[in-house]
Amino acid sequence: MTAAHEEPESPGRAERLAELRVVASGHALLLLRIFLGATFVYASFDKLSDPHYLAGAADPASFYSQTLAVRPSSPIGFLLGPALHAPTFFALLVAFGELAVGLGTLFGLWGRLAALGGAAISLLLCLTVSWNVTPYYLGNDLAYLAAWTPLVLAGTPYLSVDGYLLRRAERDRARGLVEGQVNRRSLMDGGIAAIALGGGGLLAGSLTATFGRPRKTAAGTAAGAPSPSAGATGSASAGKKASVAVSAVPVGGSAQVADPASGDTVYIVQPKAGQYCGLSAICTHSGCTVNAPRNGQLYCPCHGSRFDAATGAVVNGPATRPLPRYTVTRDGDRLDLGPAQS
Repeated sequence: MTAAHEEPESPGRAERLAELRVVASGHALLLLRIFLGATFVYASFDKLSDPHYLAGAADPASFYSQTLAVRPSSPIGFLLGPALHAPTFFALLVAFGELAVGLGTLFGLWGRLAALGGAAISLLLCLTVSWNVTPYYLGNDLAYLAAWTPLVLAGTPYLSVDGYLLRRAERDRARGLVEGQVNRRSLMDGGIAAIALGGGGLLAGSLTATFGRPRKTAAGTAAGAPSPSAGATGSASAGKKASVAVSAVPVGGSAQVADPASGDTVYIVQPKAGQYCGLSAICTHSGCTVNAPRNGQLYCPCHGSRFDAATGAVVNGPATRPLPRYTVTRDGDRLDLGPAQS
């Protein structure tokens, strides 16, 4: 069959393809929007439910301690003074700011403003907690900052409150309402939606901060924190000892136990034959749990800090303090975890 006999593409099919391209283009940022919105909502609730976040200067994982730790090396360290003078206010401001950004992005309410707020938070974190991450691509805050840019430019016009208000405004213009009336109606209804959404978020965040954080027991541990138990990772005796079999800790390897006093994870390591020690698994930068020792180092997946697996010393920031060490004593074929040394 020659080209002259080929049937031309159906106009209806071409129109449908064009419509599909328009829909796909319009919804191209939807997955990114859902991811960023859900992540910021989760980050907010994670902070508000964390017993360390608002604990103050005595807790190395608190907002105050982390802000104080990054201040000397941050390029905006001179601006962090107010956060150190009123740490509770600024800690809650960050947490509820993330919640407002996340909800606004998920529901598509004042989407550009929400995205701009998300970009501002990511930039702040990039210039503080992630500033010393080496190499730079291990610092996730820079990636979040870049991810917010398309939403700042495009907004949230699809499957959103903004999109509904925009389409209704077009219908109002078509039926003869003047521009001032259309704008006032959109602004008023957008404000009502923002108050309703913000009120719900504020209530949920406040309940999380009030009831979601584990309470401290008389021994100083969080209620419900994991306690040492017999098994592959260790055991606890009536005297509150955590131990593992010697065979579970090869040279260069590690075994995981729980500190009986706090419930925190501890790695028992054997850096050299016959030399044993315990290293806290709680990163001294932001309280994340570091990965088990590998290639002589412990890596924190949150912001890229690295620690020496033999001493707990900082190899790579942003952490500035070593991991707390524990004494380890050998009792026959068992290794007993002792008290923290630092």
